[in-house]
Amino acid sequence: MSNGGSSIFDYPTKTVLKMIRYRFNPSSVSGLNKFNFIKPCRSTVPGRYLLADDKGYVCTALSIDPESHCCLETGEKFSCQGCNLISQCCNSYEFCVSCCLSPYRTAKELALKIKIGKPVTAGNYGNVFDFCAGRCRHSSASVVHENAYASDFHHCFSLPSNSSGGVSEEFSEARLAGINIVVGSQGENCNSVCKSRRQSCVPNKLPVLNKCDYLRRHMSCKSGCLTSVGADQPAEVVDDAPTDLNPGACLFTRLESMLSCDGSHQYTRRLCPCA
Repeated sequence: MSNGGSSIFDYPTKTVLKMIRYRFNPSSVSGLNKFNFIKPCRSTVPGRYLLADDKGYVCTALSIDPESHCCLETGEKFSCQGCNLISQCCNSYEFCVSCCLSPYRTAKELALKIKIGKPVTAGNYGNVFDFCAGRCRHSSASVVHENAYASDFHHCFSLPSNSSGGVSEEFSEARLAGINIVVGSQGENCNSVCKSRRQSCVPNKLPVLNKCDYLRRHMSCKSGCLTSVGADQPAEVVDDAPTDLNPGACLFTRLESMLSCDGSHQYTRRLCPCA
């Protein structure tokens, strides 16, 4: 001790330890509470009116927090406004992304197994936000002709049915939740099949049914399951069909772009997804 001042060494050991704990305890120093570390958000490219952030909120560009770039949390999180939850398609890109981000609608472990593009060498999505932002762009499953959409609900977030090795059989079953699988009459298209039950054919569920497993569950397929080409598939060839058409065989196609609710053939019975 010098000049009449006190030193830390003049205090008992227990007192010194208390002083140190107090000094380095953030809750005891009010100034430290002002430093709130904000995790920045990623968001979709702003559209004409809206954008969606990676937390699952939708807002206008003017409603973004300037520091975090997150939407101000005033609306509904994981909003499915303007979405058909059976077909998993929406009439708005931003609400499609928001709805898709819900962990109850998109399983992370499955989404991360999906390839970004068709080539075998294409990489996988790195996170659920990238998956949703990518899937919700105009879906080829909802295109009727090259530049025409079947309906306003052309932003779809369902997982692709051809993601073999990535999507389990259990998930295929989940994709058909709320769907009535109906076997049509000979020569009848799926629009007619579903309409007779006061329902509508769900076109983006046709690829899910376009598998031998589903055909065998609902049809006899006594002559096997064969790959074919036609808008009437998945289907079964009727027993009295000409021999060259393989009577009793179930048919699926590898050209899923050809699948259509209005496809029909005079010698087949279709397997239809109705809702």
